[in-house]
Amino acid sequence: MKEELPLDWLFIKQYTPMYVQAAGLTLRIAAVGILLSVLVGLICSIIQILNIPGLRNIVGGYIELSRNTPLLVQLFFLYFGFPRIGIMISSEMCGIIGLAFLGGSYMSEAFRSGIESVEKSQIESGLSIGLSMAQLMRYVVLPQAVSVSVPAFCANVIFLIKETSVFSAVALADLMYVAKDLIGLYYDTNEALFMLVISYLVILLPISITSSIIEKRLRHAKFGN
Repeated sequence: MKEELPLDWLFIKQYTPMYVQAAGLTLRIAAVGILLSVLVGLICSIIQILNIPGLRNIVGGYIELSRNTPLLVQLFFLYFGFPRIGIMISSEMCGIIGLAFLGGSYMSEAFRSGIESVEKSQIESGLSIGLSMAQLMRYVVLPQAVSVSVPAFCANVIFLIKETSVFSAVALADLMYVAKDLIGLYYDTNEALFMLVISYLVILLPISITSSIIEKRLRHAKFGN
């Protein structure tokens, strides 16, 4: 039997800086995209809860479109489709817009479930003592909704960061792009994929552990045990 060769650690050491640089780009785009998705999700969830005529239907259509089309298709539409009508979008902007478009729908559902968990009696009590709708949302509804939405929010953050792996399709030099480039140039598949897996673990594992700690503390604060 042919003995499997061990990993080429010199190759890994030589090209680790490329992965570090790619991870920085991935995190930068992911951070901006996730922040925008939180903003979009919060606005959409409030529109749905308030049942604003017209806007609710638009938000519902957006959520269905976003959740039922792959991010890769959305990126292709932005990167290759828009230039045909004279709108040029850079690779990084495509990544940010695509992530915000996809993430907004998931964040909206997470926030909506959190807002709907607040008892109507609390809302009625707030209105009865003269609180405006803005004050009611800020001081009564959102603080409780956020604690309920944390598990879904954290899961969405991890999901969106993993979705950045398709950015290489629009010529973004992210982690997947670097891995595919090295495999194509040197055929060191094991080493390239090993560094890719380690890179995503380094990014996602701290987020996953932190989210688990936050969830446990929130459950402890809520139930007292």
